Amino acid sequence: MKIRFWGTRGSIPISLTASDIRSKLIAALKGAAGVDLGQTADIESYIDGLDFSLRGTYGGHSSCVEIVEDGDTHVILDMGSGARALGLSMMGRYGPKRPQTYHVFMSHLHWDHIMGFPFFVPAYIPGNRIVIHGCHAELETAFRRQQDHPSFPVDFSVLGAKIEFDVIAPGQRVAIADYAVVAKKQRHGGDSYGWRFERDGKSMVYSTDSEHRVEDADEMNAFTAFFHAADLVIFDAMYSLSEAISIKADWGHSSNIVAVELCHLAEARTLCMFHHEPTYNDAKIDSVLADTRRFERITREGVPLEVIAAYDGLELVL
Repeated sequence: MKIRFWGTRGSIPISLTASDIRSKLIAALKGAAGVDLGQTADIESYIDGLDFSLRGTYGGHSSCVEIVEDGDTHVILDMGSGARALGLSMMGRYGPKRPQTYHVFMSHLHWDHIMGFPFFVPAYIPGNRIVIHGCHAELETAFRRQQDHPSFPVDFSVLGAKIEFDVIAPGQRVAIADYAVVAKKQRHGGDSYGWRFERDGKSMVYSTDSEHRVEDADEMNAFTAFFHAADLVIFDAMYSLSEAISIKADWGHSSNIVAVELCHLAEARTLCMFHHEPTYNDAKIDSVLADTRRFERITREGVPLEVIAAYDGLELVL
């Protein structure tokens, strides 16, 4: 099972500013004092040795994740602004004359998770089939409404692909695209749903826009079971613990600390922090990642939990 991230930010897309890039360049050049950069290979080696927050970026697209497939059937999780880049990549891979099927699983229908769909080029190509799966009764309404006049210049009816909507009951185990799939209701404004995918002995959980009440034993036990022994848990770790339980309580998101605690209880193998706070720059996310890894080490009682932070372009093989 191969996972590729196209959008990892929460709430709203962001971009690097001129000031952000200038700060990265200044820090990188300061660190280069006395380093031989006479050859291209020397420059590349120096850049590769920098912290990720200097040599790269976590990106700014809102939620969109692909479970990579080799054939003509594809699996996508959410249609945030990252769906535009994904769609362009698909067109580059397959062109307009090779029909494809896309299974899209929606966590929920807030705008940051559907805003990329009108820019998803495969939706405009006749012969393509797009099946949008979700647990909200308003699934079709939400997708059509965002392209209604005057909100968008291209009406939903113009889309050339065959668009289908499939409302699934949470807790119902279904077989889709050769995966065993089950959804779980999560605590979020208007409800959201996590998805668990299993195939060939591998399992992955996509759980974003979910707030967890650690004092609620039944709720924690239910999520521990949902995450159990997952090879990968993609988790909404938008806030710090102090934010999640104070000023941003009831905002529908969780923290890095709760992520580690749940994954430890579930004996998951890899935690991928996701849905990054839009006000956090790359250095801040790097710092949160380092703190989370330290917390994982000091609270670990069994098998180590690998902790990573998602970024636009990240690829994982389970």
